[in-house]
Amino acid sequence: MWHIYLNFSNGNVKNGNQLDFTMYKNVDENNPRKRTRRILVAESDRLSYVGHNFGVGSLKCNSLCQYYVGVLNRDTMQMEIHNAQLFNMQPAIPGENTESSKMEDTTQTYRDKVDSLIEAFGTNKQKRALSTRRLNQVGSDTLHHAVAKAASSVISQKGLEALQQELVDTESQSDLALRVPPCNPDAACREDVYPFENLLTPVEFDALEQAGSKMAELTQEELQTLKDKGGCLSVVEHLENLPASGELREKMSRCAFYLSLLLKMVRQKIVSRKFGHEEGCPRIIVNKLLKDFTVESFQNGRIQNVVSSSMRAKLATYCLALLLHMGHMTADLTLLHRDLRLAEAKMIEVAKSMGLTLIKAPRAKTPEAEQRDEHKQATLVLPLVKYDQFTERRKRRKMK
Repeated sequence: MWHIYLNFSNGNVKNGNQLDFTMYKNVDENNPRKRTRRILVAESDRLSYVGHNFGVGSLKCNSLCQYYVGVLNRDTMQMEIHNAQLFNMQPAIPGENTESSKMEDTTQTYRDKVDSLIEAFGTNKQKRALSTRRLNQVGSDTLHHAVAKAASSVISQKGLEALQQELVDTESQSDLALRVPPCNPDAACREDVYPFENLLTPVEFDALEQAGSKMAELTQEELQTLKDKGGCLSVVEHLENLPASGELREKMSRCAFYLSLLLKMVRQKIVSRKFGHEEGCPRIIVNKLLKDFTVESFQNGRIQNVVSSSMRAKLATYCLALLLHMGHMTADLTLLHRDLRLAEAKMIEVAKSMGLTLIKAPRAKTPEAEQRDEHKQATLVLPLVKYDQFTERRKRRKMK
């Protein structure tokens, strides 16, 4: 049972019996964002009032607080508590809304209306994209003419082929910036190129203490079981070579646990809030994974966290950056591409996108080491390697 608390913006109601109240609700009850929306209309002989619990004119406290109303029963002298909703009632002047809507229809384009919908009901990703697009918009015709004139002079000086190559490099860099960890190519130390704090903050690293200690205590039989299951070869490789004691052992075990979560997430399509519960993953780490490596999708009447193809590419780069810190700035690409279930060529492309140097493991005489000779490795060497984008150039020519 709901009770409604009304706040009239232009005065107080002396006699509530002279008002006729009507409540409207949204017909889309499957959408969690719309099923709680209500519109309240109070009609009188002179003027009508309209209030709603969503949108610009609603009270902001509705979505942040839960309100209750206490009703005193005079017979039993007991207080009954009921749920309540707050409505800000504003006068509806006849003809005012019609004129404003007509003006809006004549002045606003389809793009402007879509932008207004994104501002009101869009996801955080859509709002960030809208903000970025508005910041980059240029609406001056004079500037357009100046840019066109400058572009023609640049084309005549540099040539069309050189500009096409610069365009390919720029497109590839902008695409990689969305999935590669924050990079500092001018760093003096190799460990500062992809800082560890950007992969795991100090608070998140401390939260992995208990989970990392359990990971370090795994027996050889349990490690062999993980290896047989597949998907965690890189994790088992580092757990088998943990230091005997000290801070380095704790860091390696915590990083191994976090790496196992990243590898597990790659194989998921939809990630729930219970992800990592069986492994004892802290809530702060689960929130980080959902925020950084999933996208929100509305399906079957609810919001789901989906691991898209772009997020899988982002997971691959973050796994590789974490392995660099775990292996003295050297990572085994062969084991990682098997864990990620990527083609070897795709794994090499990921390593090149991060500016890493590709190497082969040194030859050894033992049979096990001879098998590892075929493993490809990537190491971080300063300055970072800049690879040519030949693949993109061939694709662009075929499209023509």
